[in-house]
Amino acid sequence: MSDPVVSAIVFYALAAFTLIGAGVVALSGNIVHSAFALFAALFGMAGLYAFLSADLLAVVQMLVYVGGISVLVLFAVMLTSGLDDSRTSNSTTRLVGGIAVMLAVAAAAFVAASAIPSGVESAVAPTTAPIGDLLLGRFVLPFEVVSVVLLAALLGAVTLARGVKGGDR
Repeated sequence: MSDPVVSAIVFYALAAFTLIGAGVVALSGNIVHSAFALFAALFGMAGLYAFLSADLLAVVQMLVYVGGISVLVLFAVMLTSGLDDSRTSNSTTRLVGGIAVMLAVAAAAFVAASAIPSGVESAVAPTTAPIGDLLLGRFVLPFEVVSVVLLAALLGAVTLARGVKGGDR
């Protein structure tokens, strides 16, 4: 984006969207509202990654976290029996403590951000091609080992989810 005013507006809008979603996750008394707010916070982070030209991170955030984890959390919440019972909601919400922690984190982030020099422009370049070349060239063996380990974890999760039936062991 060439116009610095528009860039600042987009960045702060995405940051506000992310922070509001994270605040609702932390402070909501309803677990369903927290799950949807988690979706919003993760989506806002993907938008920030895309805005900051980290295109690979933005795509991974959308696929893995927004698409996978959020849907998994929503299914887990929706399939939980007794959700209508008020005792299953987040009754440990402490509004004053949560706001105090959020303000402390915001103050620390402001101090850390003020130490970074401003006005430095970075070159906008795609990051996916060099990472793809490394993953399918120099690091192809570790990449494939990780894929086999993830496949084993998936098979183990399916086996555990199926459960043990009668005499099967």
